[in-house]
Amino acid sequence: MARIRLYNPCDHSKLLDMELLVDTGSTYTWVRREKLEMLGIKPVDRRRFRTIEGEVIEREIGEAIVEYLGKRAITIVVFAEKKDHEVLGLHALVDLGLEVDPVTKLLREAEAIPAL
Repeated sequence: MARIRLYNPCDHSKLLDMELLVDTGSTYTWVRREKLEMLGIKPVDRRRFRTIEGEVIEREIGEAIVEYLGKRAITIVVFAEKKDHEVLGLHALVDLGLEVDPVTKLLREAEAIPAL
């Protein structure tokens, strides 16, 4: 789990502290639609996703600022529906320059981000 803060990228006074499961198998960060709407984050597109069960679903996406341990980055967020899990995805970790320590399973600063 990671305690993060999400911000509206256009209005930093709109923020939300939350705990998310870290899921490196999830490309993007998934947050409940109601929470993103409360922050004033608007959908900018729709994407198709394949679930772990193999089902293809479609969800709206937007942009948010994610903060963890004082580091901030803009990342894509998925407008999760009630049955979807809320997770901190791989792109947010890369955007923040973080990785999961394979031994401790905790987030740490990445030694280097792959260039290619």
